Amino acid sequence: MSKGFYRLDHARGRLKLGSVEIPVPKSRAGRIAVGSAFIGGGALGFLPILGFWMVPVGLLVLSHDLSSVRRSRRRMAVWWNRRNAPKNTDAPTSR
Repeated sequence: MSKGFYRLDHARGRLKLGSVEIPVPKSRAGRIAVGSAFIGGGALGFLPILGFWMVPVGLLVLSHDLSSVRRSRRRMAVWWNRRNAPKNTDAPTSR
């Protein structure tokens, strides 16, 4: 995964997810409200229009302002990258 795959662009007030850009509020309270709304909508993902895709987007928006969510997201990203990293088979085996 490249470094700029997802990020919050402060200057333009947009959340960048790959090649897609989503506008988000520039105020902290607005971002927390939007992130919470995404998570709430994701909880109702079984309904039409709303979907479970909203939960990770909400967590990504909240992780910009809430340190506990940011740490959890970062731990998950590190775990995922370690899990999907190619195994090093050239390492010497210990006997």
